[in-house]
Amino acid sequence: MSTPISRELVDQCISRLRIDEVGNATIREVVALVNAIEEESPEKFVRMEMGIPGLPPAKVGVEAEIEALKDGVASKYPMIDGIKPLKEEASRFVKLFMDVDVKPQGCIPSVGSMQGTYAAFMVSCHLDPQKTTVLFIDPGFPVQKQQMLVMGCPFETFDVFNYRGEALRAKLESILSKGHINSIVYSNPNNPSWICFTEEELKIIGELATKYDIIVMEDLAYFAMDFRRDLYTPGEPPYQSTVARYTDNYVLFISSSKIFSYAGQRIGIMAISDALYNRDYENLKSRFHSNTFGNTVTQRVLYALSSGTSHSAQHALAAMFKAANDGQFNFVDEVKEYGEKAKIMKDLFVKNGFQIVYEKDGDQAVADGFYFTIGYPGMTGGELLHNLLYYGVSAITLKNTGSEKEGLRACVSHVARSQFADLEKRLQQFHQDYPLS
Repeated sequence: MSTPISRELVDQCISRLRIDEVGNATIREVVALVNAIEEESPEKFVRMEMGIPGLPPAKVGVEAEIEALKDGVASKYPMIDGIKPLKEEASRFVKLFMDVDVKPQGCIPSVGSMQGTYAAFMVSCHLDPQKTTVLFIDPGFPVQKQQMLVMGCPFETFDVFNYRGEALRAKLESILSKGHINSIVYSNPNNPSWICFTEEELKIIGELATKYDIIVMEDLAYFAMDFRRDLYTPGEPPYQSTVARYTDNYVLFISSSKIFSYAGQRIGIMAISDALYNRDYENLKSRFHSNTFGNTVTQRVLYALSSGTSHSAQHALAAMFKAANDGQFNFVDEVKEYGEKAKIMKDLFVKNGFQIVYEKDGDQAVADGFYFTIGYPGMTGGELLHNLLYYGVSAITLKNTGSEKEGLRACVSHVARSQFADLEKRLQQFHQDYPLS
C-alpha cells in the first residue's frame, strides 16, 4: 500500500528513537519522531502534535521588552514575587476579565505556567501530612502529571466525560470524602477536549473545595478562548468562567503563551486568592521553614527553582495586561484564527470517516478552538496515530491526557491554511485505504 510517507522510513525512525509503542509516546517524543522522519522524507507533515502558538507575538509586549532591555534591566535581578507594574496590571486583569478580586500581592510571575504549577503542587503536597494526593480532573495537560512524578507526589485522575453537571458532585464526593486529597487540578477551556465547565460545575467544585478544605488549581492557559461568547470587554460581562467565584481556596494560572502568543519568553502569572496567600499552615513550618502559603511559594520554592522570572519578560507581560485592561488590545480577536481553522479542519476529518470524540459540552456542541479530538472507528488511539504517520499527519493520543476514550488530540495552531488541500487529500486516501464497514 503506497502512502505519502514511506512506511519503512516511519518504522525505522520509531525503532531508532527506541519508542516501544507510538501510542504511549510523550508530546516531545512525537515531535522528535516527526522531525526525524521529515529530515529523510521529501514530504512534510501536517503537524498537530504540539500546542505551539501559530501567530506572531503581541507587538505591545515585544516593544515593551525591547525598551526594558535598553533600559538595562538585564543586569538586575527582579524581585522574586514580581515587579510592581506587572503585579498591579495582573490584579486589574483578573478583576476586569474575571470579575474576581485578587490583590497585587498574590499575583506572582513564574517561568511559564509550568513553573507556577510545579511550585504550587510542591507546596500543596506538604500542607497536611494526611492529604498527600493531587486529583486531576481529566483529560488534561500530560506534563503536569510528569511534574508529579518528578516530585514523587501521588496523584489520582478521572475522566470527566461521564460526570458532567450534577453528576460531578457525586463523583468528587466519593473521592474527597476519603480525606487524602490536597488539591484539584483542571484546565478550562480544557486541553485536549476543549470542553468548558459550566457555572453549575464550577460552583460544585468550589463548594466541595471549601467543604473538604482543599485547593483548586485552575489552569487558564486558553483564557477567554471559548469563542461561543465574546469575552473581551474590560469590566463588563460576560467574564471568563472561574471557580474563584465559589471558593477562597484557589490558585489561577494565566499564561502568556497562547493568548498573547508569547510562549518563547516563558512567562505567566499565578493568582493566589487573598485568603490562601496569607493563610498559615503548621506543616509548612517544619517542611519549608515558612508559615504562609504565599510566602512559601515565592520565597522558598520559586526562589529555589529560578531566583525569579525573566526581568524583561515581566515588563512585556505588564504592558500586554495594561493594553488589554485599557481597552487598547483585543487579545481575543487576535486568537480567533484558531477557532476558524478548527472548524474547517474538523469538517475535513468528519467528511472522511473520522469522529469528534469529545463532541458535546454538556448540551451544547463543543466550541471550535485551539484543540479538537478525533477518532476512527475500529482503531485504538495508538493504532490511529501509527497509521496516520504514514500519511504525514501527526498528533498525540488521548490516552496520554488521561482520557478513557480512544482517539487523538489535534492542535490547529501550526497547520497553515495553505496545507488544508493537502490534508484533505491525505485524509481521503486514508479513508479509502481503511474503509468503514
